[in-house]
Amino acid sequence: MSKAPNYYIVDAEALPEIFRKVVEARRLIDTGEAETVNQAVRITGISRSAFYKYKDAVRPFQDMLHGRIVTFQMMLKDQTGILSQVLNLIADSGANVLTINQGIPVNGCAVVTASMETSGLQNSLQELLERINGTEGVLRAEILAG
Repeated sequence: MSKAPNYYIVDAEALPEIFRKVVEARRLIDTGEAETVNQAVRITGISRSAFYKYKDAVRPFQDMLHGRIVTFQMMLKDQTGILSQVLNLIADSGANVLTINQGIPVNGCAVVTASMETSGLQNSLQELLERINGTEGVLRAEILAG
C-alpha cells in the first residue's frame, strides 16, 4: 500500500538549487522556450537524470492571495481592431488575460467575456474599467466577478 504524499510550502531560496533549476526547466518546456528536455536541461545546467528524478516532485506554488482573478463582460461594436485595442489596454495595465470568449456579433455588437489575473495591475481596477469604457467602439464594460 502506497503512503500518501506530504506537501510543504517552502521559500524558493531555502530549496537546493537543483529544485529551482528543475522548475525553471519545466517552465522553459511549458512555455515553448525550450522544445525538448535536452534543450531545457542544457539551458538550466542540470542533468537529464536530475530533471526526471525531480520533475514531478517540485513545482511552483501560485499564491492566489497575492493576485486576484476578475471577469469583465464587454459589449463591443463589430468593427475591426476594437477587441485588439481593449486587449492592449489590459496588457498595458499589467493585468494578464487568462480566458477570453467572444460571442458571434448580433446587430453589429458582440459580447466579450474576459477573465484576468490582476496581481500586476499598475493602477486600480476601477481605472482600468474606465479606460476600457472610454475606448471608441466599447458600448459597455462591467465587472461580472472578482
